[in-house]
Amino acid sequence: MELIPAPRAIEGPARTTVPLDRDTTLWAGPGTERTERWLRATLGAALALPLRPGPPDARNAVRLLLDDTLEPEAYRLDAVDGRGVEIRGGGPAGVFWGAQTLRQLLGPDAFRRAPVRPDTGLGVPDLVIADAPRFRWRGLLLDVARHFMPKEGVLRYLDLMAAHKLNVLHLHLTDDQGWRIEIKRYPRLTETASWRARTKIGHRASPLWDEKPHGGHYTQDDLREIVAYAAERHISVVPEIDVPGHSQAAIAAYPELGNADVVDTAALSVWDTWGISANVLAPTDTTLRFYEGVFEEVLELFPADAAEFSPFVHVGGDECRKEQWTESVTAKTRIADLGLTDEDGLQSWFIGHFDTWLAARGRRLIGWDEILEGGLAPGAAVSSWRGYGGGVAAARAGHDVVMCPEQYVYLDHRQAPGEDEPVPIGFVRTLEDVYRFEPVPAGLTAEEARRVLGTQANVWTEVMEDSARVDYQTFPRLAAFAEVAWSPLPGPADRDFAGFERRMTAHYRRLDALGVAYRPPTGPRPWQKRPGVLGRPIEGPPPNR
Repeated sequence: MELIPAPRAIEGPARTTVPLDRDTTLWAGPGTERTERWLRATLGAALALPLRPGPPDARNAVRLLLDDTLEPEAYRLDAVDGRGVEIRGGGPAGVFWGAQTLRQLLGPDAFRRAPVRPDTGLGVPDLVIADAPRFRWRGLLLDVARHFMPKEGVLRYLDLMAAHKLNVLHLHLTDDQGWRIEIKRYPRLTETASWRARTKIGHRASPLWDEKPHGGHYTQDDLREIVAYAAERHISVVPEIDVPGHSQAAIAAYPELGNADVVDTAALSVWDTWGISANVLAPTDTTLRFYEGVFEEVLELFPADAAEFSPFVHVGGDECRKEQWTESVTAKTRIADLGLTDEDGLQSWFIGHFDTWLAARGRRLIGWDEILEGGLAPGAAVSSWRGYGGGVAAARAGHDVVMCPEQYVYLDHRQAPGEDEPVPIGFVRTLEDVYRFEPVPAGLTAEEARRVLGTQANVWTEVMEDSARVDYQTFPRLAAFAEVAWSPLPGPADRDFAGFERRMTAHYRRLDALGVAYRPPTGPRPWQKRPGVLGRPIEGPPPNR
């Protein structure tokens, strides 16, 4: 079967098909209401299927029910001629993932928003599929801070994630180049920090500029809508508010947050280029109280009970330059008062403060692997981005880990060598490279390996100016990543990439129906290229560490 991600087991298909037509009814048992709504709204609209309510014993029916003998996200799909289609899930999410498989079985037209062949008979092969995910955390990071993605684009990506059985959207909401979340008690975060006067075109070496202002933010109601839309699809939204580095936009709006005894923070603006700004938060009580106010509103917008990983709040913690702290009398005084050794200890203190603050409110802090430096509270988790090392150290220290090493699953990295790839960044990471990525680091004991919650692909948007560029960098590699995250694949060298490519032939037609501007297997289309725009390519294979 041409299913992506590949299921654990398929029996069949037989030569017969199970029809789905205008007379097919839908019965939904308790706990399956979200999938019931999704089937009617999505498959009903795409294929002109009314899916009227009917009894569970109808011969031409789709039946949804929970089965506590299965794991929470596991499902069993039975399509039997004369009995219809039955989807059992260990929990509501399992039923929903089974419905995603049903959609693929119905062909690419099931991925459209209105019927294009309303008179064509539909059918599902007579088969049985038993399936369950390898990892609980199957994530995608969208960087909406560098280039803003309007709300409709985020909702679209939630649908694309659901179609690939991904279940965590990590929203990178703040950075040096923009602040994207409305905080009512601090209105200048959206009045000032949410837009920049101009934007660097290409990477840092590029001489090109877009002199048009760039900006945007999500209102609090926008974010409530995003969270609710995600929850309907059993997707957790994990917000990231970056501290204490990557904070120039916030300092531009509220200069008292910066190291005013070192630089004129009142003269700062939202950063218009790429890289790592030296303007970091000052380690003062004023800064702590300010961000506690920010996080209070964040917790209200992202409730802990929305989905499985909703208790997590990402605080960044990466790439915090220390030059200003080294020169700051205020920072030196804080280091002395706290009995710390140096500025690295100051960063650990800063992260530890919010670790404790979030834990007291029933939440879990997660941050990039730099937060390991200086120690973490027991409940904190780590996003391992600088390779496998941070994940190994975190797991051995008893912390949960999400594996997202930049050398393997940073989707801003270029997809092929040569000059045709638009704005080439980082290592060459082909579709096959992503397919052969292994999230669990070698050398972990069985107990340590259980600390790996899962894996995540990250889409950083410095050189992605619009949704078409995001699509190009993300797809088709996200389909390969989804299979790595979901399916019980063999070791990297033994994976059947040729078989995956064959299944992708069908999957490209689904992506076409969804309007995804993916990179074709033969290379970029003429309008997908960016000739002459400088990037930051890194030659050779990535380090395996």
